[in-house]
Amino acid sequence: MPPLIPRVIATPVALEMIATLREKYGPLMFFQSGGCCDGSSPMCYAAGEFQVGDADIHLGNLDGMPFYIGAEQFEYWKHTQLIIDVVDGIGGMFSLDNGTGKRFFTRSRLFTDDEHAMLERKTTVGESRHAQAL
Repeated sequence: MPPLIPRVIATPVALEMIATLREKYGPLMFFQSGGCCDGSSPMCYAAGEFQVGDADIHLGNLDGMPFYIGAEQFEYWKHTQLIIDVVDGIGGMFSLDNGTGKRFFTRSRLFTDDEHAMLERKTTVGESRHAQAL
């Protein structure tokens, strides 16, 4: 069976930003915002600084840092691979990229029909209380 395609990946420049923020703040976590104030920016927090709920989904990890999305948002984006990038701008008010002159930005690409079918078969509820989309 071919390896499972990740639901979330990071560009090289995003990985550099993650390393910089991790060096400054320690372990990190991400939550894909779907709110009115931050658009659809991925929010970066120090690990444990954002309360993940029972309906939130762990999409995967970026350089070892967990990446979550709300269940409603996941339903909207489940047909896409999220590609976390960095662009010039101001990060979300509570996101650790705020004040750097750069911000995380979510791009996406549609999964092929074959990729989507494979992912649908592999979506499970993980051992933790959070659903996982492996």
